Amino acid sequence: MSTAAPAISIVTDKAKISPVNAKNRPFPLEWTRNIGIAAHIDAGKTTTSERILFYSGAVHKMGEVHEGTAVTDWMEQERERGITITAAAISCAWNASCGPWKGIKQRINIIDTPGHVDFTAEVERSMRVLDGAVAVFCAVAGVQPQSETVWRQANKYGVPRIAFINKMDRVGADFYRAIQEMRDKLKANAHALFLPIGKEEDFKGVVDLVHQVAYIFEDPLNMDLEPTLHPIPANMVEQAKEYREKLIEAASDFDDVLAEKYLGGETIKPEELLIAIRKATISMKFTGVVPGSAFKKKGIQRLLDCVVNYLPNPLDLPPMKGQNSDGVETAISPDDNAKLAGLAFKLWTDPFVGKLVFFRVYTGTLNKGTALYNPRTRRSERVSRLVLMRAMDREEIDVAYSGDICALVGVKDVITGDTLSHEDADIRLEPPSFPEPVIAMSIEPNSKGDQEKLGTALQRLVAEDPTLRVKTDPDTGQTILAGMGELHLEIIIDRMKREFKVEATSGKPQIAYRETINGSADGEGKFIRQTGGKGQYGHVVVKIEPNEKGKGIEVLNEIVGGVIPKEFIKPATEGILEGCNNGVVAGYPVVDAKIRIIDGSFHPVDSSEIAFKMAGIFAFKEAMKAAKPILLEPIMGVEVTTPEEFQGDLMGDINRRRGAIQGMENKNGACIITAHVPLETLFGYVTDIRSLSKGRASASITPSHFEQVPSSLLTKIVESSTKAPARS
Repeated sequence: MSTAAPAISIVTDKAKISPVNAKNRPFPLEWTRNIGIAAHIDAGKTTTSERILFYSGAVHKMGEVHEGTAVTDWMEQERERGITITAAAISCAWNASCGPWKGIKQRINIIDTPGHVDFTAEVERSMRVLDGAVAVFCAVAGVQPQSETVWRQANKYGVPRIAFINKMDRVGADFYRAIQEMRDKLKANAHALFLPIGKEEDFKGVVDLVHQVAYIFEDPLNMDLEPTLHPIPANMVEQAKEYREKLIEAASDFDDVLAEKYLGGETIKPEELLIAIRKATISMKFTGVVPGSAFKKKGIQRLLDCVVNYLPNPLDLPPMKGQNSDGVETAISPDDNAKLAGLAFKLWTDPFVGKLVFFRVYTGTLNKGTALYNPRTRRSERVSRLVLMRAMDREEIDVAYSGDICALVGVKDVITGDTLSHEDADIRLEPPSFPEPVIAMSIEPNSKGDQEKLGTALQRLVAEDPTLRVKTDPDTGQTILAGMGELHLEIIIDRMKREFKVEATSGKPQIAYRETINGSADGEGKFIRQTGGKGQYGHVVVKIEPNEKGKGIEVLNEIVGGVIPKEFIKPATEGILEGCNNGVVAGYPVVDAKIRIIDGSFHPVDSSEIAFKMAGIFAFKEAMKAAKPILLEPIMGVEVTTPEEFQGDLMGDINRRRGAIQGMENKNGACIITAHVPLETLFGYVTDIRSLSKGRASASITPSHFEQVPSSLLTKIVESSTKAPARS
């Protein structure tokens, strides 16, 4: 998505809303916010979501993660483990207490996303359909590894965001350090919108820098339904003045009127500053920061005000890009009167209604019973029911409008990333992209009865989760599951048992290695069969060379003069791509190679598609063998937080695991070690570091990159790959 946004308009009168809104729409586009809550694990996303739902009146009792009662953590596994596994969608409404929309009810659609790296696909697909996000940071830990991943995902999809520095009541909380880390580690142009009054157990209020007032949290029941307004405390007046100046200076870069007034030394009104901050936020070049404590119910109303005042509505954003049937770039904007088009961004199997397709309507109006066209399958399917999600609960609706996020019931042949539209709307929207699995394991059903159920379960789970891959190993006949980490596969096996009643035994996790090349080479492939009657003839010559890291496989047709007819180029390309699934070192998938089809020949009678496909495979294999092939292993980014007394032991342990220390930092008496460590050495790592630190150290592990396998290990890996090839 481009970051060039349309002009920001502030509409407070329903009579003046844009004509793109349908007349009977309950919440106009101008009064709609689609936001996500995203952060590192344990930063407090789900608790923040629960408080938002309570204060907005969507629920009447606050759920707690530690009690297993969170509304958005509705899966059994989520409640048991106290983590978010699947992104939950839920809607609420909010009357802002300040700003231009004061007293005007706004619809806020919220997606609470997981923090654990194994479920990063949930964040990826959520970011793809969101208009804005609240990034939650822990005031003690600051910017953590998964915070960086989430931030990159938001940048990738052009999602404007505000930041909530949570856990201000905790020992060691430091609001200003957290902002500095956002600037240093995330390169964010972060500025405080509020200043905390007190910290740790004395955190009792916030100073609003825009409106120059203080909110004190003093509700005796600790609910703070109505935080009281006060003048700014005398000991903070100078500090508030300094930080307001900084805020005005930062915002004036995005608003010429404000810049003029600021340079002229004129008084800046709160409304003028608010609009400038809104423009700055939506430009993606500014992040406002709010302090609070979700658990202690402090600062949530201020955060909701900021969501309404600073995050975009669907009309504030650039048009959504896609391609038409000829592959030409095209774009659509929110308009209830246009032809319908939207994106299926998530699938979920519901035990009561079957397949639910989570759907973002980008343009047009979707009525219950409408037939939707899928350009991928070239088929239409009818939507039997429409529902608004309330995490696990559902509200039946008859109509969904542009900008809405809803779920469809009745559409069967859909995968994540499919565009669904009116049959005359010629557009394919850009789907979300997902990381490749890094770990695999075999899975065997315990009985014949489980065999059939296993197939059904895996089919459904793969449809729901784009980072889960299933294949049958050709050598052993085993079913191989590949995913993002040990926890990811553990949850999948647990879900099979609980939801699908499949009893199965899993094998030891295996590494998803990759292969690539260090050199260039030519390869020739011939497929000739002559057995009476019509024969087979295919002949392809290719040149292979290394591609840029992360570019994947590219196959280029450089045939001139028709030495290979056009109709045989496609099967030759398919053969090359099939060859890339199994490299020549140890049979693992090939990455980052460029293959050019440069020559070949054909027979006017005997040539066929299958012959050219086989010739493509042979040519690729021959070229790769000569192009200095190497084996790559996944390297993980590891961040260990430990008391200083265990620092030496834990660093020694990382070195023993072939790890490379990247940096060390002391924060609040704890030492934070960052390192790159091969995945192969990390099985059971979290348990091991607990033993080394008497249970006081913790670690987060995120995929980082691939590196060449040391030659000392190569033989062992190649040998084991032939015995138990659990590969993705």
